[in-house]
Amino acid sequence: MSNLKKTSEKTNIGLCREVAPGVHCKEVGKGISRSNVYFVRSGSSWVLIDAASANCGRLISKTAESLFGANTRPSSILLTHDHPDHAGSALELARMWSCPVYVHPDELPLAAIRYLSTVEKYANPLDRWIILPLMRLMPRRRVESMLSKASLKEVAQAFDPGTAVPGLPDWECIHTPGHTPGHVAFFRTSDRVLITGDALVTVDLNSFWGFLLWALQQNRQRVSGPPWYSTWNRRATKESVAALARLEPRVLAPGHGVPMTGKGIARELHAFTNY
Repeated sequence: MSNLKKTSEKTNIGLCREVAPGVHCKEVGKGISRSNVYFVRSGSSWVLIDAASANCGRLISKTAESLFGANTRPSSILLTHDHPDHAGSALELARMWSCPVYVHPDELPLAAIRYLSTVEKYANPLDRWIILPLMRLMPRRRVESMLSKASLKEVAQAFDPGTAVPGLPDWECIHTPGHTPGHVAFFRTSDRVLITGDALVTVDLNSFWGFLLWALQQNRQRVSGPPWYSTWNRRATKESVAALARLEPRVLAPGHGVPMTGKGIARELHAFTNY
């Protein structure tokens, strides 16, 4: 049992927590597709990190107004990766706020997807076993229409990970490929806050019981890697987890599960990477 201080003992979907100074977390979505979005203040502006599932834009916008005032707009939307439960409302919000959506250059082909060949190139086990066989049975025009509706080509831009993070000059971008080719995490060195997307989560989605508890909205908090069935390259994922452990964060803010804070996080991360 971890002795780390927890920001909450039980997931509360309606609550928006400040997990570190200027960093607010809200769990958005329903059932197993729910994920965390982060509202991060920097100076007089703020940035949204990740955009949950489709049709969550209104809730995210209302939460932003409760935090930053009426008619507020972020300087940018940053995506840790382009999976539907993290990018589903990005297009809706980008249009609403008239702001760009930034992704790592290696993630742009997925974010601005046009062809089925892109899905095939970056397929994870779930894609290979279920998604692609179904799509190959559909008429080509229907598939192209589906991909076009899911594409962020209208708003997505690649940013240079070697320079300042757009809208967050006091943060660093950490390339964490594996779950997807252009997956990234964001790290604030001043207080060692790490927003991990799905490179690291605090709920076990790789076991039957862990997944069942997650589906029942009962989060038994533990450090875990991303779900293997939706991971593009498992070897790269392990290397990325090790790289994040070396940062020795004091706040672990994942894409799924309750954020963790405490001096023991680094120790637990090292133990996880060496397991």
